[in-house]
Amino acid sequence: MKRREEKTSEFQLSTICRQLKLPSTDGKSYQTEAVNTEAAFRIIQSIPSPRAEPFKRWLAEVGYQRVHEIENSELAQQRMRKLYQDKGYPDDCVEKRVRGIAVRDELTGEWQKRSIQDQRDFAILTGEISKATCGLTPADYKKLKGLKRETSAIT
Repeated sequence: MKRREEKTSEFQLSTICRQLKLPSTDGKSYQTEAVNTEAAFRIIQSIPSPRAEPFKRWLAEVGYQRVHEIENSELAQQRMRKLYQDKGYPDDCVEKRVRGIAVRDELTGEWQKRSIQDQRDFAILTGEISKATCGLTPADYKKLKGLKRETSAIT
């Protein structure tokens, strides 16, 4: 795939792929090609296979939606509401969360104007707003939902 991509587009995938030593099922660690999300999307776009087409169409649709959200921020807010509802937040908590995000943005903007840069301070602020709006800190919600991927600086 690396050779094909370099030949057809003169783009070297090795510039976005990194090798990491990852454990295998046999217990040994092997050098494995790894990429970030953006690079994975780039690689998928370069695959000339009908099997990749559904994912390419999905990427195009998401990109198209984001362009519309840039033009009309209300669409982004509607998408955010739906994401929170899909995660299981009750409707009243979704509304509070949306307002909480607006409040947090306003407050963090003020903090930045006053040269506060410590990420821990911003995490504390987020935790307090979340607790006031939904009764749970991000760490509490993570524990309640059994989330493992998302990290929280506040416990």
